[in-house]
Amino acid sequence: MSDKIISDDGEFHTEDEEFDLSTTTPEAWLALAFFWLLGLTVFYQFITRYVFNDSAAWTEEIARYQLIAVVFIGAAIGVVKNNHIQVDFFYRHMPARLGRLMSGFVDLVRIAFFAAAVVMTVQMMLKIGNQTRITVVDLPMNIVYALCLLGFAVMLLRSVQVAVIHYRRGYSVLERPDATMQDR
Repeated sequence: MSDKIISDDGEFHTEDEEFDLSTTTPEAWLALAFFWLLGLTVFYQFITRYVFNDSAAWTEEIARYQLIAVVFIGAAIGVVKNNHIQVDFFYRHMPARLGRLMSGFVDLVRIAFFAAAVVMTVQMMLKIGNQTRITVVDLPMNIVYALCLLGFAVMLLRSVQVAVIHYRRGYSVLERPDATMQDR
């Protein structure tokens, strides 16, 4: 097929790209599930408020907690893809050896940050225990914090995996911005 979308006879021609879900990580599926739950909850809230004129009180708070789950678990997707915010300007102008050292330092700081977040989340959960409850449903608030903990723990695991990949191949995307995590 040619690169032309509209042929000489004026017809529209495209081909769908092959879509492969086999590389989708478990945390991505979990984040998608929470996203759909969030969507259904907000839809239910909309229906009860604007169609039945009797808003379900629980939906706003539960939707907030579902959004927290989407954010914290979904953030692990960015870690595994190594799509965090980066400034590669300096890496282009510094010596390669210094760039490699700085890149390794960034990997270690990221690992330390997520490890600290895991520890502090566990400490907070232990401190509040099951006494703090969710307002509209009688469940412990630690359920919400457990989702945050799960997100941080997966981000920690994935950041270690990313650091190992960087170490084995000898460079990171900071040093070579055109590289992806699939380049090995």
